[in-house]
Amino acid sequence: MPARNPFHPDELFADYVAECDEHLTAAVRTLLDLEADPDRVDPTQLHALFRNFHTVKGLSGMVGLGDAERLAHQLETYLGAVRKSHTTLSADGVTHLIEGVRTLEQIIAARRDQTPPPDVNYLLTRVTSLIPDQPRTVPKAAPPDEVSPASVRGKIDGALKQGAKAWRVTFTPSATLSDRGVSVNTVREQLKALGEIVAAEPTVVAGGGIRFAFLVTSRADDFASAVPGEGVAVEPFAALPSGPATPSLASPSLVRVDLGRLDDLMRTIGELVITRARLDNGLGRVASALPAAEWRALQETSQVMERQLRVLREGVMRVRLVPIRDIFARMRFVVRDLAQETHKEIDLGLVGEETEIDKFVVERLADPLLHLVRNAVSHGLESTAERVAAGKPPQGRLDLRAATAGGVVVIEVEDDGRGIDPDQVFTQAEAAGLVLPGTRRDAAAVLDLICMPGFSTRETVDRASGRGVGMDVVRQAVEELGGTLDLDTRRGAGTRFIVRVPLTPAIADALIVAVGTQTYAALQASIREVVLVEPAALTALENNELLRHPGGVLPLLRLGDLFQTARPSGPFPALVVGEGVQAIALAVDRVIGLREIVVRPMADPLLQVHGLAGATELGDGRAVLILDAIGLSRYARTRRRPA
Repeated sequence: MPARNPFHPDELFADYVAECDEHLTAAVRTLLDLEADPDRVDPTQLHALFRNFHTVKGLSGMVGLGDAERLAHQLETYLGAVRKSHTTLSADGVTHLIEGVRTLEQIIAARRDQTPPPDVNYLLTRVTSLIPDQPRTVPKAAPPDEVSPASVRGKIDGALKQGAKAWRVTFTPSATLSDRGVSVNTVREQLKALGEIVAAEPTVVAGGGIRFAFLVTSRADDFASAVPGEGVAVEPFAALPSGPATPSLASPSLVRVDLGRLDDLMRTIGELVITRARLDNGLGRVASALPAAEWRALQETSQVMERQLRVLREGVMRVRLVPIRDIFARMRFVVRDLAQETHKEIDLGLVGEETEIDKFVVERLADPLLHLVRNAVSHGLESTAERVAAGKPPQGRLDLRAATAGGVVVIEVEDDGRGIDPDQVFTQAEAAGLVLPGTRRDAAAVLDLICMPGFSTRETVDRASGRGVGMDVVRQAVEELGGTLDLDTRRGAGTRFIVRVPLTPAIADALIVAVGTQTYAALQASIREVVLVEPAALTALENNELLRHPGGVLPLLRLGDLFQTARPSGPFPALVVGEGVQAIALAVDRVIGLREIVVRPMADPLLQVHGLAGATELGDGRAVLILDAIGLSRYARTRRRPA
């Protein structure tokens, strides 16, 4: 079997996709800023855009994606003409640049998914028409470099045996060099004239720039001096060591790690957490059989191991954390398109873009946030005429906010539109037989209804919403992450959706409680506080119990009644969960303590039960169920809702 060539374009494609995504996301942010205020064009913005497209062009050439290389080249050429004051950045220009980003994403996705790519000729012609002194024909694709099927090792060894030398050449592009016509393509052609390029690899440098590394074999005695020196570094390359692996050309400071490998590492850490808990439990059993000094030494070792595992867990979590900025930037794109489609004026505010969240969670929040933003534009924000008639500013306001609170990320989507009319929601729900007349019409009940599959308050269908799907998907996705979805709305004043999800769903701190003879775990992130309830502090109302609490009156749900165990006599602890009108107190028999647990979700639909979020294992080997505080809160609300 031939040796794997790590420099083949196909082997670079995963890194290529990741790099292009970063540069195109940055380009989107800059372009949307320019579109919002086209009269104030900052030269640094033009430079950043030029660098984004220049990098995508070079990377696309490396992997042989000709359409992406051609399109990025034309976009770069247009920006170069703007930077040199040969033309201006017109509104059409910004529109074509934005469309260019979208098309580049589609080209890359088509290559990744092995689907037909989009036709770029029309857009290329439009961009070319904006560039002065350019032919109005579409530039032809340059054939990518051919990559020999022979291994890099074989090429270098063969060249060395014939008296050639091997060189490592690195080229760092810059805007100054590009203005003078020096690019990766010109350097590559000069290297081909001096010898043979046996391998090439792009790498990212600090600050988001790009560097190209080449392995070249040449017989030229003056190779080092013949290569143009500006932006180029040349050094001898020693013979490759024997063995199947070929070392990387570069020594980048950044390492890309597949998320699946981090998942495997997190699972291993979870197993270590369980093993350490078993060790701690075993030490408790043998404490009486060991001399005090020996037992203390073992106990100290166990405690040191616990601290080290926590440091390891937090370190892996930090590696998995990514800023939510990229999702927010995509939402700007969505709002722009929806505003043009609905002819609404929208002012989008973004707060907390640097908030970091687990990569797994980020990927699964993208669609829910997209639904919330679309609903805000379609359902929430009024047309310009309606806003003016209601005494509001003609431009609607939409805010996306993100912040961390302990081990929880809070994301808010808020608009200043018409709000949700509970009467309208319940009228439609009663007509559909979803609720009984006289049901309480609080915000929690409204949220429950609009999150029912197929329920919609829109009678017409548009691209943004109104198809009876969306909010049920949002709630399901959030709750699958162990989070909550809350609603705050005022008629005529706007709507705010609040999403709360844990920073990472794999390993968490949990409160271990007992109900009867059974032990349960409740995630600490979902618990506001633990209170000791005196029976005298309870009030009975319509077969329900209410607890007088400093924050107001809370409904009490006895887990003992739910799980059919005897009620405790005297005071008992209760877990306060939820926010606002959705807050409840969950009564338990006793609190055992705080533990670090590995969350095992119940994926089998036959095992899923409302009120239970999953299972875990404690140090004694027992399987313990994890309480779903949010599901229990919803059960308590529906149980007391009828008037």
